[in-house]
Amino acid sequence: MSVKRQALAVRHVHFEDCGTLGDTLRERGFEVRYVEPWRDNLDELDTASPELVVALGGPVSVYEAERYPWIRQELRLLERRLAARRPTLGVCLGAQMLARVLGARVFAGRKELGWAPLTLTAAGKSSVITALGGENTSMLHWHADTFDLPSGAALLASTEVVAHQVFSWERFVLAFQCHPEVRPQDIEPWLVGHACEIGATAGVSVEQLRNDTQRLGPTLAARAKLAFTGWLESVGL
Repeated sequence: MSVKRQALAVRHVHFEDCGTLGDTLRERGFEVRYVEPWRDNLDELDTASPELVVALGGPVSVYEAERYPWIRQELRLLERRLAARRPTLGVCLGAQMLARVLGARVFAGRKELGWAPLTLTAAGKSSVITALGGENTSMLHWHADTFDLPSGAALLASTEVVAHQVFSWERFVLAFQCHPEVRPQDIEPWLVGHACEIGATAGVSVEQLRNDTQRLGPTLAARAKLAFTGWLESVGL
């Protein structure tokens, strides 16, 4: 029996998983292994061997390590991974952690919660995320923090609210502040798990998020698979 290639995914809350990225990986013969930093000792993990490491989203901030000590372990994990120069992908909190590891500042910004299209930069239009441009699909945003662009990174996409939405670093790192991985059938746990945040955000409602996701989510899922496939192929996976 052939051994499947492995993707190691750091998951912070159960319902924010790899979504369409996971579907794409399984179609390409990967096994996705989830670890949870508040449960697993990330310092003991072999970070060089997995073909891919993914750092997923979550409702905490990189700068809250005094409150959540496991953040330091995750930052060290990503430092080891980047030192090994192996394919690494970050989403939301994961993107913020990658920015921090690459020396950039992560800080509280303007809250962005809901659907809005990405505006691709010139670099983005010629990159693997071209399928995610605003003329092709909208995008789910769910964050209040942002980051400076790391030194040496290429900015691939922005929105009117947040300048640094997607960046790449060298050829093996890709980071999304937004949520290209979300599948429309998975939105209900988000609406429950983040109910307090939704209720506290002006101009946003559970009903609007649900309806927008059912309307816009299928196109995003299809376009995200194209982007994920293109990136995986670009890094030899």
